Amino acid sequence: MHRHRPVAVVRAVCAAVALTGCAGALAQASAPAAAAAAPPPLTPQIANMGGMSAEDIGPVIAEMGTLRTKTLVATANGTVGIQVGTVAKHTHTYSDEIQYVMSGTATVWLDNAPREVRAGDLIVIPHGVVHGTLTTSTDFKSMAIKLPPQRAGDTHKVP
Repeated sequence: MHRHRPVAVVRAVCAAVALTGCAGALAQASAPAAAAAAPPPLTPQIANMGGMSAEDIGPVIAEMGTLRTKTLVATANGTVGIQVGTVAKHTHTYSDEIQYVMSGTATVWLDNAPREVRAGDLIVIPHGVVHGTLTTSTDFKSMAIKLPPQRAGDTHKVP
């Protein structure tokens, strides 16, 4: 797999979002973006997301399942993160979420039903929609995009 493909996916998603009028940010689930703080300026970089191990991504966020997440890009208009692990069912009041499944398989709860996903799938989760992830392979990894930036207190667990 070429390293530039995830960047192309992010650019395509961001372009599509811009065309639909959604402004915002892509934010990691466990660390909501601070509304008042401006993110640092972007610098040219290459992130080898495919080569990141679970430990590289971060510690388990126990209150959300076995989720590990890390923000890779943060701008005033969005953030891009990477995540692995099972995520408890929850909603977001303000943030829309887009996930690109990079590897592995999972059962994703989306709105009112479980759906099977695999590498290459794009999951679009409007704010207010119940969602969660049950990984069904040990190599499940996704790129997580949130629009606008996730606010503090924007994650609401549901039974």
